[in-house]
Amino acid sequence: MDLNYLLSRHQISLMLAQSATTTEARHAHRGLATGYADAIQSVRTMLGATGQMVGAH
Repeated sequence: MDLNYLLSRHQISLMLAQSATTTEARHAHRGLATGYADAIQSVRTMLGATGQMVGAH
């Protein structure tokens, strides 16, 4: 999968989680962000990148 796509979707999911008006929506968007972060890490590993992504808190 395209790394730029994953990075974009990850960022959008984080922004949607932050602006969510319900706990359920916030939880769903954070779950998507976690899934994208896992996929990003897999692609980075496959490409030989070192170091870790810094997660949003």
